[in-house]
Amino acid sequence: MKTVLDLHIHSKYSRACSPQLTLPNIDRVCREKGIHIMATGDFTYPAWMKSIEEELEEIGTSGLYKLKSAPDAKAKFILSTELSLIYKDNGKARRVHIMVTAPNLAAAKELNKQLDKDYNIRSDGRPILGMSCPDLVKMCLAIHPKFLIYPAHIWTPWFSIFGSKSGFNTFEECFHDQVKHIYAYETGLSSDPAMNWRLSQLDKLTLLSSSDAHSLPNLAREANVFDLSETPSYDEIYEIIKTNDKKRVLHTIEFWPEEGMYHIDGHRACNFSCSPEESKKLKNICPVCGKELVIGVLNRVTELADRPEGFKPKDATPYKQAVELDKIICEAFGIKSRNSKEVLAMHSKLIKELGPELEILLDMPLEKIKNHAPSEVVEGIRRMREGELFVVPGFDGQYGVVQIFSPEEKKNRQKTLF
Repeated sequence: MKTVLDLHIHSKYSRACSPQLTLPNIDRVCREKGIHIMATGDFTYPAWMKSIEEELEEIGTSGLYKLKSAPDAKAKFILSTELSLIYKDNGKARRVHIMVTAPNLAAAKELNKQLDKDYNIRSDGRPILGMSCPDLVKMCLAIHPKFLIYPAHIWTPWFSIFGSKSGFNTFEECFHDQVKHIYAYETGLSSDPAMNWRLSQLDKLTLLSSSDAHSLPNLAREANVFDLSETPSYDEIYEIIKTNDKKRVLHTIEFWPEEGMYHIDGHRACNFSCSPEESKKLKNICPVCGKELVIGVLNRVTELADRPEGFKPKDATPYKQAVELDKIICEAFGIKSRNSKEVLAMHSKLIKELGPELEILLDMPLEKIKNHAPSEVVEGIRRMREGELFVVPGFDGQYGVVQIFSPEEKKNRQKTLF
């Protein structure tokens, strides 16, 4: 059964995250978007763990959970958290974000207990821990052999395994003798699968894409589509990821990587950005202020790649790129805010009449959508599917900008939304 999984989000307790990120709200948005299995996020934070224990219940002994107050289990939860590890390795300061997915509530609680002995897990939903990646792997697997541990957004400059500011060049450098227990990696918003295919060292690992959402509208902006049984379990998901089962990882759902916050090089304070080729000419120095540029994902991929641009493995997992439906509505009518009443009303209307958002965006015939949506929105979905859009690349913590319609096309459309 085709199943959409978003394996990395945050709760309202993480820094710079929406207070609307509660379990009932996440459950509701999963149903609206068509997300079948959603990460809880932040299970190491005591207050959030309390909410998980009080508001969720396990579905049998599956290791997956549902909202107690929900009418059914169409939206399921899997226990996950992101940890920020800051430590020294080989004489260099390292800052790496790691995803940890727990097989059950007991294992998650025991990990919290162990971490709480030496670290402050109450500081943030995504705690900062002064421990190494190998030590974290050892701790998790000593508690339960089926913890899933893998690096998050592997190319982000400041906090990732391959980050230009504090990263490593290989998984072996990072995880040492524990690398044999790492089965996956997360692409991050600023890279797509095609960029990651250029590194042969990633071939044996399962490529995962998740939203890293800090607000409800961003749930499943990136996601994974697996072929799961009608009664899925944690063990089933674990085995697919551990064995890199290409037949059951159907595809991923991706941002345009240019839209990510760190796609190209630049210096946000000076509003300066450039390609890797230009950075090389500038010796990585900002021409405006003379300080070091923040080297982005595209540059770092090019540096570590052992394959040419455009290389595609024979067994590569397919991917589909998407722009969220509310963004398309904004684009179609020249409205800036995704939270405007008009956009929210149109978004709600289309989901009520047509079904989940991801199905509308990626799979539903345009002829069917035409019967319910304004022609401008239908055209926006068509252009998105065909890749007929323009993106101003993001850099140094600033998101890129997706443009589907020209300024001339958007002019005065706001009046015709309804």
